[in-house]
Order: sequence, then C-alpha cells, then structure tokens
Amino acid sequence: MKIVPRKELPEVRELVVGTVEEIHDFGAYLSLDEYGGVRAFLPWSEIATRMVRNIRQVLREGQKVVVKVIRLYKARKQVDVSLKRVSPGERRRKMMWWKRTLKASSIVMMVAERLGKSAEEAFSEVIWKLDDYYGDPLTGLEQALIYGPEALKEAGVPDEWIQPLIEEAKHRVTIKQVKISGIFTLQSKERDGVKRIKEVLTAIRESIESSSDGQIKVKIYTIGAPKYRIDLISHDYRVLEEALEKALEKGEEKAKELGVSFSFERLKA
Repeated sequence: MKIVPRKELPEVRELVVGTVEEIHDFGAYLSLDEYGGVRAFLPWSEIATRMVRNIRQVLREGQKVVVKVIRLYKARKQVDVSLKRVSPGERRRKMMWWKRTLKASSIVMMVAERLGKSAEEAFSEVIWKLDDYYGDPLTGLEQALIYGPEALKEAGVPDEWIQPLIEEAKHRVTIKQVKISGIFTLQSKERDGVKRIKEVLTAIRESIESSSDGQIKVKIYTIGAPKYRIDLISHDYRVLEEALEKALEKGEEKAKELGVSFSFERLKA
C-alpha cells in the first residue's frame, strides 16, 4: 500500500517512517515510506546512543524504523535522519499511526476504485481530512461506525464518499470496547432497606443511561448482600470515566437521602 505524500519533503524534526535499503560501514540509506520513497541518509553517529561495533547489530535490510529528520537539503532533495533521537514513546506512537493509516488507506482506496477516484483524490478528499480532524484516518472511520455519517461530514469528507465508506468500514473495521467495574457496598437498617437500596442502584443506572446517550452498556447485580457489582462497557474510556463519576455523585446523594450507607471500590482492570 503506497501513501500519497502531503508534501514533497518532510520538515526538520519531523518523525517519519522509513525502510532500511542499504547498510554500509559509515551509515545506512532509507526509503521514506510517507514521502514516495524519498531517499534518506542515516549516519553511523545517529544510529544508537550506545556504542555498537557493527551497524547490523541495530539495523537490517527491509526493516521499518521511525527516524527524526535532522537536516534537509531541499535543492538536492536530500534528507539526513537520526534513529537515536527518537524516544521509545515517539517510536511507538508514530508506528501505531502508520499502521492505522495504512489500514484506513486500504479501505478508502477500495471505495475510490468503485467511485472512479484517483489515489490523489482519495488522500486529499478523505485520508488527510480524517487525519487532520481525528489524529489518524482510521479513528475517523471508527467514529463513523459509532456515530454515523456526521462523523465524516464534520471532518469535511464530501457526501459522495460517506455512505460507501461506512458500508466498507462495516466489513473491515472492528470497534474495540473497554470496560470498567466496581463494587458498591450498600446497607440499610430500616424495615424497607431492600427497597431503599434498590432505589439507590436505580438512580445510579438512570444517571449512566441519561448521561451516556446510549454509548454505554451497564450491568448491576448482587454478588452477595451488601455488595453489588457494576460493569460499564463502551468504546470510549473517557466516556466511561465521566459517566461513572456522575453516577457515583448521584448514588451517594440518593443514599444519603434514604439513609443508606454507601461506599464504592473500583476494581482493577
């Protein structure tokens, strides 16, 4: 899968994905995958922070690496890069972006073929718009599956692409779900204590359902009085956290109103 470059050359300090093509005693030559195969030079001194006797201890032909642009000679279209100046976190994030961009691009290109669109049109009208709006294009397709056509329209994707993209994404994209759980301890010494506890749990459920707009699946069940477990499942961890925080406030407020002792323990994932 080839990526249509957004510009001819990268910028200094930009992180780029490259494929190792040649290894020499003085350094290595890479092909920059994001820039149509632009050739880049990786000097020996920029390969590793530790001493290495042989470059092949670190690199091999055909290897995908994340490097940082350190020098740019635009007139000669020459790029010098560094491997050692890329942190593990930067490497992980950039490679994740690359893999997700490749997957989204393959989906968009299948749709482009059906629409009679060129690769250049596919990237300018869809891929880069989703990347700018969502941080990577696959996230845009995932959002479209969750929230519908508006997720693509908001990113500026032309109408003719929207329904075909959603249909293709349904077959090729899996929405990952996350889950958080916890234990409520609820006790009442009143004669109608069971009813009061049920009202507290109902208030918690209603709070989650009303604040999440259908984005969260919620399950509350007893694991042996006075303990009750809650499981929340959604595609968005942030949505879960916000809904749980509001529900705990509502539950504690209701428990205080009904004279029910209330405590909550978050379970580790």
